[in-house]
Amino acid sequence: MQSEALQNVPKNELKNYLRVATISSKTALCFFYIGTNEDSIKLLIDSFKSGITASNYEEARKFLSTEEGRVMDAIIIDTPYNEKELEGFYFFLKNRNLENIPVIYNDFHLTNETTLRENRIIDDVIDLCNWQFDFYSKISFLKKSKEYILSSNKETIKVQPEFSLIKRMIDIILAACLIILLLPVFIIIAIAIKIESRGPIFYNANRAGRGFKIFKFYKFRTMEINADKKIEALSHLNQYNGNTEVARFFKISNDPRITKIGRFLRNTSLDELPQLFNVLKGDMSLVGNRPLPLYEAATLTTNEFVERFMAPAGITGLWQIKKRGKAEMSIDERLELDISYARKANLFYDFWIMAQTPKALFQKSDV
Repeated sequence: MQSEALQNVPKNELKNYLRVATISSKTALCFFYIGTNEDSIKLLIDSFKSGITASNYEEARKFLSTEEGRVMDAIIIDTPYNEKELEGFYFFLKNRNLENIPVIYNDFHLTNETTLRENRIIDDVIDLCNWQFDFYSKISFLKKSKEYILSSNKETIKVQPEFSLIKRMIDIILAACLIILLLPVFIIIAIAIKIESRGPIFYNANRAGRGFKIFKFYKFRTMEINADKKIEALSHLNQYNGNTEVARFFKISNDPRITKIGRFLRNTSLDELPQLFNVLKGDMSLVGNRPLPLYEAATLTTNEFVERFMAPAGITGLWQIKKRGKAEMSIDERLELDISYARKANLFYDFWIMAQTPKALFQKSDV
């Protein structure tokens, strides 16, 4: 059965470049899938009311150029990662005024080496091979988030055009100066990490920032290699276990995966220094909300928490200066601080947070 969005599309044209997914009764949304993986298509058919598939970007552009293409609720990309193709597709959507449609990318095609440097198009990254969350909640959140971002950007241009520009200029100048001044420290830390344990000097992983945008997040490696694969085995030690219905944060007191050098780096916040490069790239700001691992961010995709992602991702913020290192911090407290910053953010508030940051650098406990 054809998607409701395709009833007026000529059959001969449709046959040339599209495969129509069958209709299911589960999620009352319509997906647009770019790719050829049969298992992914089956998952989407089982999860959505209707949907359409295209095997590549060229076919996708043809359909999205039609009026019917404007009613898609989400674009799901399941093709090998190609930076230039993604960037070209981003400009296509922008020129067609289709920026409000959430774009989701299959994590299967990303590796540790993928930089996501030109990722303006990607709103979320999920694992289509092991998806266990509700697509309706996920996409509804992303649509709300994009709507909020687009409207707030327009409002900022009208009311306070200088805020974002000045904040960005401050980020670039301070981040560049700090990198130059701290270069000897970078070298010493890199040597210490290599001497103590095998593995890379830097840790990088996908994180969700402002507007749920996905980017590659950098830190000095503080854990043994493959530490992420041990999360399930250590889940019983998670200090947030008491609030699993609210969100899925993961934090362990005296985490056994942390190396000796790593513990020192964490307690002095020196492990955060590589994020200065994220600031230079524009992924993060000096002040904002902490960018979340995707497994944590995925549990916050509800309208209740959408404001949390309206603030830029930051190296320091309210959480760091008020609650950092305190094991009794609850999920509700952390989210309230994040939402509070998103609502109050301004240059003077940023300067105040930066002024309070130095005394919060040394933790009293390892959490």
